Amino acid sequence: MFLRIDDEVEVIAGADKGHRGKVLRIDRQKNKVVVEGAGRVWKHVRRSQKNPQGGRLSKEMPISVSNVMLVDPTSGKPTRVGMRFLDDGSKERFAKKSGASLGQIAPARKQHAKK
Repeated sequence: MFLRIDDEVEVIAGADKGHRGKVLRIDRQKNKVVVEGAGRVWKHVRRSQKNPQGGRLSKEMPISVSNVMLVDPTSGKPTRVGMRFLDDGSKERFAKKSGASLGQIAPARKQHAKK
């Protein structure tokens, strides 16, 4: 999974299809992400000292990673994400549609450097 927190993604399946938002949290064990404004549900809260009013709170629920796609920074359209090694041996993420770099993943290593 090549998604990171604060990436802009678009929901491609489910009730919120077409919604764009930032990734707030990632659960790598369950393969789920929480996207800002997507997957909203009502949580009914009892009155307490912490929440004296009680009532219904709206919150985002996790969405499967397979239902979101990263938005390409150059074209603004959803794209797949790939990984490649640069000439100095560092690893980076890139958008498959445009080939634009999405940031470095790992520092330079000798065994991956081009000779």
